[in-house]
Amino acid sequence: MEANITLIKGDGIGPEIVNEAVKVLEKIASVYGHKFNYNEVLMGGCSIDMYGIPLTDEAIKTAKAADAVLLGAVGGNTDTSPWYKLSPEKRPEAGLLKIRKELGLYANIRPAILFDELRAACPLKESTGGKCFDFVIFRELTGGLYFGERNTTVVEGKRKAIDTLVYVEDEIERVARKAFEAAARRKKELCSVDKANVLDSSRLWRQVVSEVAKDFPEIKLTNMLVDNCAMQLIANPSQFDVILTENMFGDILSDEASMVTGSLGMLPSASLGEGKFGLYEPSHGSAPDIAGLDKANPIATIMSVAMMLRYSFGLNKEANKVEEAVKAVLKKGYRTGDIYSEGKNLIGCKEMGDRVVEEICI
Repeated sequence: MEANITLIKGDGIGPEIVNEAVKVLEKIASVYGHKFNYNEVLMGGCSIDMYGIPLTDEAIKTAKAADAVLLGAVGGNTDTSPWYKLSPEKRPEAGLLKIRKELGLYANIRPAILFDELRAACPLKESTGGKCFDFVIFRELTGGLYFGERNTTVVEGKRKAIDTLVYVEDEIERVARKAFEAAARRKKELCSVDKANVLDSSRLWRQVVSEVAKDFPEIKLTNMLVDNCAMQLIANPSQFDVILTENMFGDILSDEASMVTGSLGMLPSASLGEGKFGLYEPSHGSAPDIAGLDKANPIATIMSVAMMLRYSFGLNKEANKVEEAVKAVLKKGYRTGDIYSEGKNLIGCKEMGDRVVEEICI
């Protein structure tokens, strides 16, 4: 097949990890007879430096014309970077929110897998008895608190900030259907996470999810409050298979899940809308403190490429091959610094990419 991919390398370690992921894509293309064409655009701080805004209309147009988008990371040091002296709508992360909205990417999928080879890196290895786990979080991506109206005013001499959390039932229904469809392909279990004991938006969330569940009678649906879910991810992560939740809860819980796997550098993600188009990115940030030092872990980005092959291109065999290659490298004991343990082979970002590429063959 032939496909067009828009690359957004972004800031910090973004260019380094995207470069390694592209090497993997090129090896897949070579081995399996595909052709991937690339167009690169700027987003985040690098776009601010070049154009004065975090995302241009031309960049959005290029992304929309592609079959998929591969994103590295955006942003910088919030304490020292001049990007964060700008108004919020001109900061790097505003570009990320805008592209999700413009591309209609309402469902974020974040797998959390503890590989057998990385059990030593899991901070819960003693309390969980060394159990491995494999669950996935479906996060609603274009509604909720992050997209509601907000303002900061001064009332009677005191600063007052307001953020509005809004959900319409259609927004809940469409992401819920994707989560139920995924559960049907897995263990047929879905846990919907909300704060229905306090929030009206969560009560609506629970009602709509229950209505969607009627179309999936084979799926076991449970509801859990977000604070309890945060505790259960630490106490017993293996109890989960598919977790469905709203935007802010999903943002927080998926970062927690990534650390349970041993490192943010291991957590890929896919952001999907209608059809097969998707944006694929690691769940971690731009890590400006290690940018350019060849210390970044490219595995989350490489695993995001596997998700791209599977979800946008329908290349399941190729996606499996990428995942198998990552496991093979880990089994041989190669580690970047974030997942390193005594007795393993410490390598850099480029070598990790090279070793994954070496494992890809028919």
